[in-house]
Amino acid sequence: MSKLSSFFEKYRFSVISWAVTVILVAGMIFGALMWKKSVSLPQALVPIPTTSPGRNISQIPMPALDRQAVFESIGREIQIKTNVPADKPRYEPEDYRVVRGDSIFAIAESFKLKPETILWANYDVLQDDPHSLKPGQILKIPPTDGIYYQWKENDTLDSVASEFRASVDDILNYPGNDIDLTNPKVDSGSWVMVPGGQREFVQWLVPTIAKGASGTSSTNQSACAGGAVGSGGFTWPANDHFLSGNDYWSGHLGIDIADGEGGPVYAADSGVVTMAQGGYNYGYGNVIQIDHGNGYSTVYAHLSNIGVGVCQSVSAGQWIGAAGNTGNSEGAHLHFEVRQNGGFINPWFVLP
Repeated sequence: MSKLSSFFEKYRFSVISWAVTVILVAGMIFGALMWKKSVSLPQALVPIPTTSPGRNISQIPMPALDRQAVFESIGREIQIKTNVPADKPRYEPEDYRVVRGDSIFAIAESFKLKPETILWANYDVLQDDPHSLKPGQILKIPPTDGIYYQWKENDTLDSVASEFRASVDDILNYPGNDIDLTNPKVDSGSWVMVPGGQREFVQWLVPTIAKGASGTSSTNQSACAGGAVGSGGFTWPANDHFLSGNDYWSGHLGIDIADGEGGPVYAADSGVVTMAQGGYNYGYGNVIQIDHGNGYSTVYAHLSNIGVGVCQSVSAGQWIGAAGNTGNSEGAHLHFEVRQNGGFINPWFVLP
């Protein structure tokens, strides 16, 4: 046996134990290094399959990349200036230029005001007559319903509030009046809003004319005696059954019915003609008035043609004239009034 073999036999156990020790130490060092690396780097999430097991993922077709589709998005308009809501309160009056086809009633509705408010604020232009409206006129449009009033030298808050049946507190506290509550003084010539204020109109009225003992209150009795009597049931005095201008309200005691120049006008009920008169007639123009003999009378104004005479009996629905644009009128239409015992009533109450 050689010396090497003898040495291996003698120290075989020691060599094997050292070899095992070296292997274990190397394995521990390698394991520590791998653990440190796994802690410092985040682990990737395990992908979730998007197809069922057994299907070849590589066979799923990818959508074609369309350049136009890539840049499609929800459009949004850039606004440099904030839009102010239309219903934001205003505290100052504004000017309005009248255009053809306007009426006080329509203008008031567009500004969400009562027509009386606009008529009261523009007495110098319209003289309380809504038919005085003409294209090109400049109207003051108050910011709220009531009286837009120019303060006079001897006015006081109490006197103005009393005159227009309004509240002193409402005048003081209205923001547009800008009154100093610690010294509530209003300079002469200043314009002040009287919220909720009202006054009487200077009405444009053709006098009521009644036949004999008809029972109709009258400022002027005609010489007519007897004749047709109405049934109390009314028919439309024109072919059209809608408005072309002003409705009935306290400053306009009738309705403006759409009827073109020369359009037929009919008696709304049977009765006797007590007025059939051409001319200006308080702004009514060519006008017909019929006494129905039962407390009612009707008025037909701005006519282009009068087809009946005073004291003539007419029946309901009979042609009596043609619509026009005479008197204080802007545009052809039929101004129609209904009066009962001399007082005015809303025609809508009796028309079918």
